[in-house]
Amino acid sequence: QKDDDIEEGDLPEYKRPPAPIDFSKIDPGKPESILKLTKKGKTLMMFVTVSGEPTEKETEEITSLWQGSLFNANYDVQRFIVGPNRAIFMLRDGGYAWEIKDFLINQERCADVTLEGQVYPGKGAKESDKVKNKTKPEKGKKKKDADKNSEGIKENNRATKQRDDL
Repeated sequence: QKDDDIEEGDLPEYKRPPAPIDFSKIDPGKPESILKLTKKGKTLMMFVTVSGEPTEKETEEITSLWQGSLFNANYDVQRFIVGPNRAIFMLRDGGYAWEIKDFLINQERCADVTLEGQVYPGKGAKESDKVKNKTKPEKGKKKKDADKNSEGIKENNRATKQRDDL
C-alpha cells in the first residue's frame, strides 16, 4: 500500500505542493495581484449579501441566477445559503476570485461581497454602506482631534503639573 504512487491531482489540497509563483507577473502597485497568484489552485470562499430584505427563498433564486451566469462563463462555483440574505460562493480555484467578485458587485441586487476579509460594496448597497467603506481619510482627522483633546487633559491633570514643577 505504501508503495502505491498517488497522482498529484488525487492528493488532498493541503498535501499538494504549492504552485510556483512567477514574481515577474506581480504588480507592486496592486496587492490583489499577489493574492491572485497565491490563491491560484486553492479552494476559496467568498460571502455575498443580497440587498433589500429578501426571504431565504428569494436569496436562493437570486444567487442561483448568479451561479448560472458564472457557470456559463466557465467558472466552477458552488453556492451555499447561510442566512435570509447571505450566501457563500465556494471556488475550486481561488485565482478567479477577483474576476467573480467584479461580476457580483456589478449585479443590481448585490449589497456586498466579502473576499479575504475585505468587504467590497455592490451595486445594490445603500449609500450609507458605501460611505462606511471609505472612512480612511476621516481616520487621520479623528487622530488630530484626539491629539487636541489629550492636550486639554494634560492641562487639567494634577500629576502632570507637579511633574513639570519638579
